[in-house]
Amino acid sequence: MVPSNRLRWRLTLLYSLASFVSGIVLLVLVVLVSLTLPTDGPAPRVIEAPRPGPAGSVVARLPSDNDGYQRDLLLVPGLALLIMVPVSLGGGWVLAGRMLRPMRTMNERLERISGRNVHERLALQGPRDEFRDLADTIDGLLGRLELALDGHKRFVANAAHELRTPLTVEHALLEEPLIDAGATVESYRANFEQLLAVNRHRGALLESLLTLTGSESARDGGVPFALDAMVEAALAGLAPHGLTVAATIRPARIVGDPTLVARLVANLLDNAIHYNAPGGVVEVGVRRTDGYARLIVANTGPVVPPDQVERLFEPFQRMRRVADDGHHGLGLSIVRTIATAHAATIHARPRPGGGLSVEVFFPAASLVG
Repeated sequence: MVPSNRLRWRLTLLYSLASFVSGIVLLVLVVLVSLTLPTDGPAPRVIEAPRPGPAGSVVARLPSDNDGYQRDLLLVPGLALLIMVPVSLGGGWVLAGRMLRPMRTMNERLERISGRNVHERLALQGPRDEFRDLADTIDGLLGRLELALDGHKRFVANAAHELRTPLTVEHALLEEPLIDAGATVESYRANFEQLLAVNRHRGALLESLLTLTGSESARDGGVPFALDAMVEAALAGLAPHGLTVAATIRPARIVGDPTLVARLVANLLDNAIHYNAPGGVVEVGVRRTDGYARLIVANTGPVVPPDQVERLFEPFQRMRRVADDGHHGLGLSIVRTIATAHAATIHARPRPGGGLSVEVFFPAASLVG
């Protein structure tokens, strides 16, 4: 790309204009000073030169050195000002180039950065100034972009793996009766039932992916609603599968998308039930505290290593992988995305005896807006 010198020309003209204006001001001051000088200066010297003639001698007046003083007082600064115009243009061009050199360096390095080398940084050297601060800000942006790109690459790879599994199963179920010469109607029916189950599994995965991408864009808007009523409705339709559910629900209102928040609550409850221990406990609580609506869902179950908690909120991450269990490792990642879209914060910690405790803090309705 051919570098543009538009900004450099602007800075050059700005420097030259400042120099020219200061020269004009100085010239005006000189004129004002010259006008205040007295006009009746010292008497001119008189030289008497004798000449022959009847009149004797003739006095010849020679002008003194003060004649034309005011004219010279204006002429010299004026000529100096005209000479300084091209000098200031040249000097301004050089100064502007030196001032913009860090900007050109950053621009050249940024042009070389792409998705394949996003790990590179500007790493601008020199004293701490505005250009250095700008370069450090861009380096921080590149770092966040690199993390986002790596996350998207992992997401695509995991999604491809999750989608490839049902496709492989479908292919095997379709191929089996074709290569079996003794296939019966019952075997066909059994294969079709398995195909329907695999199809439902893949449909649930696609629905989760759509929810995940849709909740990422749900940043604005929303309506006030009662979080406590939503959680009570979710508990009423819950199938605990032999688990004990202990609920403490108190009034709390938030502003947001009720459909997405309902999905968040459902995912937390489903996660607490699915990864629980036989005869375990699910604890659910809603209350308002310090200007926030606090939702907590905790469960007993296997011990969760503290260093694995954050990983569980990444897409397609599970403590244990069970084939065809109806879970794809998207539940908690959807929870985090919906919480982020509602300006909520999540605190997750492993329980000492096993299991996980997840707290979501929503801004209370009276404090929103």
